[in-house]
Amino acid sequence: MIIDFQHHYTPPQLLKGKKDAVSVGVDENGNPMHLLNPLLGDIDAHVRMMDAAGIDAAVLSSMVGFDQPDLKICRIINDDMKAVEGTHPGRFIGLAHVPALKAAEAKKELKRCAVDLGFPGVVIASELQERGLDDEDLMAFWKACADLNLYVFIHPLPRVISWNQMYADDLGRMLGWQFSLMTAAVRLINSGVLDKLPTLNVQFAHFAGGLGRYLGRVRGFQQRDKWGTSKLKGHNRQPPKPFDHYLEQRLFYDCAGWAGPDHAGPWGAEWVRFGMRELALPQIVFATDYPQAVRVDQEVVDYVNAVRALGPNERAMLEGLNVEKLIPDARARLAKRKKAKK
Repeated sequence: MIIDFQHHYTPPQLLKGKKDAVSVGVDENGNPMHLLNPLLGDIDAHVRMMDAAGIDAAVLSSMVGFDQPDLKICRIINDDMKAVEGTHPGRFIGLAHVPALKAAEAKKELKRCAVDLGFPGVVIASELQERGLDDEDLMAFWKACADLNLYVFIHPLPRVISWNQMYADDLGRMLGWQFSLMTAAVRLINSGVLDKLPTLNVQFAHFAGGLGRYLGRVRGFQQRDKWGTSKLKGHNRQPPKPFDHYLEQRLFYDCAGWAGPDHAGPWGAEWVRFGMRELALPQIVFATDYPQAVRVDQEVVDYVNAVRALGPNERAMLEGLNVEKLIPDARARLAKRKKAKK
């Protein structure tokens, strides 16, 4: 059972850019942001890639909805994804897209997506309108997700961090997005949200930006007395349990984010190898970041094969070791595919 937990799709009516070529969207400062890729709206191409790579199902998310304040657009995305599920039984799993900072609208749409559409989770960006995920105005969102048993997928923000040192060399995407994920993870842990909502499941993209490689430094600066921050407001937060408890038991991570240039298999596999050493195996799920980080079918095939060849832990992760922790009815969903084939 191979489930791709980071697989991007945009309803054709919302897709921007060229219809026959990949282009890049830029912000008001001329910085590259998300790719405008016609494959995002070509669901038949997604199915062909999945068949070639042996991917049973893919969890859909749309960059248009990561930080989307317009409920109407969110509903367009959600309804379209539900239609895609119906057209391709058992192949796709939609995630909810909501205006997370608008508590009443978000709560209502989350309930519709969970109850009426049957989505198992919701996706938001690592920052929302330049506000951290521990912002007080988001507490209603987090509580609604926990109450509805929706897991939350956190993807890098769909723009460049507002820091002019990122305004060159594509640093906003190269490093800024990863920095934003790491920052979001640390703030979420220290905020107490996970303690207030013990049933809440949160999946971070890209191994939480590669946070595992900085844990020595993070653990060190969590010692508030040692570093002079124990009485410094805004810098003295400390979760009630050891920091590693949250990393190893409360947060989930996907293995996408390597963005290798050509040799998808080796580049992607090395990223996965390091990430699997740094974070807990029971918390890691498989992902490709198709069709953004990788968009050629054979590259996805090579990536899947390379991850499988790394070793037993990587193979177990690839083949769905932790899928049902986030999607409890995953096997029932896949059964729809078998039934549709008959």
